[in-house]
Amino acid sequence: MDQCRPLQGSSMACLLHSLSQTPHRLRKRMFVTWTPEQELNQVRERSGADMKRKLEWYDLVALGVGGMLGAGVFVTTGRVARNVSGPAVFISYIMAGVSALLSSLCYTEFSVEIPVAGGAFSYLRVTFGEFLGYFGGANILMEYVLSNAAVARNFTEYLACAFGSNHPNSWRVEVDGLAKGYNSLDFPAVVLVLLLTLCLCYSTKESSILNLVMTVFHVIFFGFVIVAGFRNGNTRNFVEPKGLAPFGIRGVLDGAALVYFSYIGYDSVSTMAEEIRNPSKALPIGIAGSVIIVSALYCLMALALSSMIPYNEISEHASFSSAFGKKVGSKWVSNIVGAGASLGIIASLLVAMLGQTRYLCVIGRARLVPSWLAKVHPSTGTPINATIFLGLCTASVALFTELNIVVEMISIGTLLVFYLVANALLYRRYVSLGENRRISTLLFLLLLTSTSLGFSLSWKLNGRCWWVLAFFAAASVSVTALFQCRVLHCRRPTSEWSVPLMPWPAAASVFLNVFLMSSLKKRAFLRFGLWSLVITLFYVFYGVHSTYHAQQVEMGGGGVGHANPDPITAPQQQPKVEVETP
Repeated sequence: MDQCRPLQGSSMACLLHSLSQTPHRLRKRMFVTWTPEQELNQVRERSGADMKRKLEWYDLVALGVGGMLGAGVFVTTGRVARNVSGPAVFISYIMAGVSALLSSLCYTEFSVEIPVAGGAFSYLRVTFGEFLGYFGGANILMEYVLSNAAVARNFTEYLACAFGSNHPNSWRVEVDGLAKGYNSLDFPAVVLVLLLTLCLCYSTKESSILNLVMTVFHVIFFGFVIVAGFRNGNTRNFVEPKGLAPFGIRGVLDGAALVYFSYIGYDSVSTMAEEIRNPSKALPIGIAGSVIIVSALYCLMALALSSMIPYNEISEHASFSSAFGKKVGSKWVSNIVGAGASLGIIASLLVAMLGQTRYLCVIGRARLVPSWLAKVHPSTGTPINATIFLGLCTASVALFTELNIVVEMISIGTLLVFYLVANALLYRRYVSLGENRRISTLLFLLLLTSTSLGFSLSWKLNGRCWWVLAFFAAASVSVTALFQCRVLHCRRPTSEWSVPLMPWPAAASVFLNVFLMSSLKKRAFLRFGLWSLVITLFYVFYGVHSTYHAQQVEMGGGGVGHANPDPITAPQQQPKVEVETP
């Protein structure tokens, strides 16, 4: 039982006692896992009321498409085309889309087998243990808050264009005395975030209906931009003034890492798993389908933008509105594009904010953050405390922070989590209780990561040594082929859907995520290192003690707490899922 109980008379003594027990508790908690059954039943009960199962497959497609469409194409395309990739930005979108599709397949298998709201946090926790689950969940939350804040600020720029202003800061308040990059206060972005927070507190189903309506109009708007862009474009702009790829292949690949920001949103669909009527059928369609639809639209949008004006004349702010204003010369067209982009950004924000609260809710269930964040309101069926808390955090960042400060941080956090999920899927497929395959699987994951990193660093440091690149590429393929031949599946997924042709899709996802991460700048890694230090310290000084005490209480009360102390000792039990039929 709780060793601090005799010291309850002194809170300071209790605190000091807990801190003195940190090494012991870390050993007991860092690698403890939960079975899918526990995640689906006992752990979910910690939220009190259940989330209401009201969503269908078409809701998920609309949520995925709506979540991705407005997020990145209006935010990053102009910047990447002008400064990184040139007219070849559409190739950057294709590469990022392939990586996103492979990652989405890994997400889909997990979400069908473990249909809970925790997304990557739950998938990593049932596979690699509490700490890696927490680390992945914290990075996803960071990515959501920063990306939502960046998108909200971009909403202000496009809304200003809709009302006839071409200056990106015309609706912002400049404040002297604040550091550059933090001195443009964006009150419209704050108002938008707070209004969407109130909407999400009310009901998930009504929010998804609102998103469905906006997404339909948004896809129609995308069609208008694509057709009008090509109609007013010229193929000469693809090769002038300096060719299709003026910054070379390196620029195209660096651009792929940056535009990956545009695919943030499909993982939000997996966090809706507790609110879907038939998860095993709806989730594969919702996740993979939305990624494919959005990839095609992104490439066409990037081609339309690059065809209208030369890449070096593309504006970094509200690039589509600016391009139509320059090319067509009619202010009303630019205004319409600004209004349509603003609508798309609202739909994107709605979905992303929907997803981020589900992550925090499930992390609260695990007691890694204060448990009041896990509470689900009994009448609305929404995690209202988590929604309000993250809404305020997003609004605070949106008020101060410029896009260029956060965009690389967003990409590195997202790519790392997707890399971890791909590794987790490989581990769960090939490691089972009582069979000596743990070492061979871990060795494969280590060699795959090492060869992927070798290729990526060789490309980044000296891309002209083709024989070195060929060696590491061949090594990655050989390691995967050898693993496939020598190590058989020791467990088949218990769900109705699974990733085909394993281990190749997951291995390719690992390779691409490592490669795209290595394309980011040193500054992004320094900021990410600082963030990683902060969340690790929070786990050491709060999370590990909170989960330890929760386990002691629940073991004493006969509740949850019999978690497995090691990732491969988790019994492979059939999950119990309550599925509501239409």
